Amino acid sequence: MMNEREMLKRKISTEGFAAWELHLYLDTHPEDAAAQDAWRRHIAKRDELVKAFEEKYGPLTGSADFTAPTWMWLRDPWPWEFKEENE
Repeated sequence: MMNEREMLKRKISTEGFAAWELHLYLDTHPEDAAAQDAWRRHIAKRDELVKAFEEKYGPLTGSADFTAPTWMWLRDPWPWEFKEENE
């Protein structure tokens, strides 16, 4: 079961994926106004989710926030530190 943090990261990934796919489509269909609108919506939603994530959990990437007093992303568990809930 995913916690709130992981669910938010999944939503960010989903919006980013949709935006990227629309970006690729628009490379070959630049006049498609509906696709342009959808691309803008997905970008805006992704940016909104990233902002919410970073306000609650700190920078999502190493370059996200150089004004933070410490490298907050270092506080997260490393991938090899996660344990299965069933263990």
